[in-house]
Amino acid sequence: MEYIMEGFKEAFKLLLSFDSEVYGIFLLTLYVTLMSTVISTIIAVPLGIMIGLKKFKMKKALIRLLYTLMSMPPVIAGLIVYLILSRRGPLGELQLLFTPAAMIIAQVTLVTPIITGIVYNSTRDRGESIRQLAHTMGANKKQAFALLIFELRADLLGAIVSGFGRAISEVGAVMLVGGNIKGHTRVMTTSIAMLQSMGDYSQAIAIGIVLLLISFGVNSILYHSQQVN
Repeated sequence: MEYIMEGFKEAFKLLLSFDSEVYGIFLLTLYVTLMSTVISTIIAVPLGIMIGLKKFKMKKALIRLLYTLMSMPPVIAGLIVYLILSRRGPLGELQLLFTPAAMIIAQVTLVTPIITGIVYNSTRDRGESIRQLAHTMGANKKQAFALLIFELRADLLGAIVSGFGRAISEVGAVMLVGGNIKGHTRVMTTSIAMLQSMGDYSQAIAIGIVLLLISFGVNSILYHSQQVN
């Protein structure tokens, strides 16, 4: 209990100190997490809907692969991205390793299957009936797709929130491809891991509290937007 109270005190000190390094970590965390969530959403939502509605060969195999990727260990995703972006890798010439861009790529690799899988399950259960309703109403393809998005909006929002939660809590993958470089690729989760290994529990708890507050704030905004709609 004493550690928690001390953590709250340190959290307020961190927020009120306006330290450039501290706020740099906060802002980088938000940037990497939001960017990876947005990119994953753009890829995953149409893909999940397509898999849920279309019938094609090897669909069962693709779904099994999708479910496997949904539970992929973060360090595996980080290792794959590391090897691709390393100097000897196929994209080594881009020199993205140990940059925020590499961290975003790693998180997109993790988050995209999660959002895709959730969207696929929702579309599989309700998509065909919604599409038939749109056809009955005389809607064209664009209108039918818009109706599908509208009817599945709660499920889509849940998928995005799940993806955001996975991204903001990620440690292993971003540590591998980002390197936890001070002032460059150090985010809140890697800071907590580093502080814990150093025995600085108060500051680790403080950053953890701020991380929870950020996650709560973003999820509250998404939840509020759902209620408005």
